[in-house]
Amino acid sequence: MNRRDVLATMAATAALAAVSPQALADDSDAGVSAAARALYKRSMVFDANMFPPLDGEPPFPQSQLDMMRNSGVTAMKSSLGGFNNGLEDTVAEIAGYQYVIEKYPDYFLQIRTHADFARAKRENKTGILFSFETVTPLDGKPERIEMFRGLGVRVMQITYNVETPFGMGCLGDPNSGLTDLGRKAIEAMNKQGVVLDLSHSNVKTSLEALKATKKTAIITHAGCEAVHKHPRNKPDSLLKAVADQGGVVGIYDLCYLTASPKQPTLNDYMDHMTHALKVCGEDHVGIGSDSSLTPWDTSPDAMAAFNKDEEARHKAGVAAPEEDRPLYVEGLNTPMRSEIIADALLKRGYSERVAEKVLGLNFANAFKNSWGDA
Repeated sequence: MNRRDVLATMAATAALAAVSPQALADDSDAGVSAAARALYKRSMVFDANMFPPLDGEPPFPQSQLDMMRNSGVTAMKSSLGGFNNGLEDTVAEIAGYQYVIEKYPDYFLQIRTHADFARAKRENKTGILFSFETVTPLDGKPERIEMFRGLGVRVMQITYNVETPFGMGCLGDPNSGLTDLGRKAIEAMNKQGVVLDLSHSNVKTSLEALKATKKTAIITHAGCEAVHKHPRNKPDSLLKAVADQGGVVGIYDLCYLTASPKQPTLNDYMDHMTHALKVCGEDHVGIGSDSSLTPWDTSPDAMAAFNKDEEARHKAGVAAPEEDRPLYVEGLNTPMRSEIIADALLKRGYSERVAEKVLGLNFANAFKNSWGDA
């Protein structure tokens, strides 16, 4: 896979969610309070699972670069490698992202250290933190973690939705957990300063991984099972276990927040957010959209592309139950979604300090715990 192929893949990912902001009158942020706007402007805003709004290959339209900068997002963790890419394609994708970061140094910064979050905010750039959801690039070899860490992959999962050599995904056997090889992978992550992400692992694997790790583990994008029972939503016992070890749970804005066929709303999202805050505490909850910064497009052409992608996911056995609706939340389908969430927190009586933590400080502190101060 050459650079052109990688950039085309990046474009296809963005295109699944691409739509002009003008088409989203129902998701206007006009109702956001002045207090929330001021808070958002001064905060370090981090989305724990998001893709930059890049469509096509360089040079990018100025409108895309402006959308990213004007969104106020300081940094985002982007998942590379898809759900089943091998070594060669994943390395090529990393190279594609690095090429874009190098091509646009005034707009992008690769996040490799905790200090890079402050640098991105100070220099008005968008930080990109490389991560893996899949483990297929490792090919069952924990020793490859060191190589990918050197390329800037600083967050990794040990499973996607299904079984891997390291453990069981959330769609697999609930009685199957972390493997011996998985323990070796976690040991390698701890040694290399790679943060363990349990977003797609089943409960047994996750709890056993928490016992195995000596560093902070996180859940970058999920919901709360107590609000809506779904394999991708986490029970209170796991949420609390992650928080008790200093981790953070990011709430996603996906259709899994509510039962099918309802498209979830901002209120539904906040039900998960406030429940997580109640269970985990104000220092252990954040935002992990699990989508592109670009608003979701519900036009016929875009939905046809989405349905084609969904067909492939179902055939591969990685699609989750109720994955039958567009992957967005009504009221948050905008590049300013985190500002709206901050406003919703304030309107529900949370302090500005709590909102600031949720916006990004909590995740940044979790990374500091694993990476150190550098």
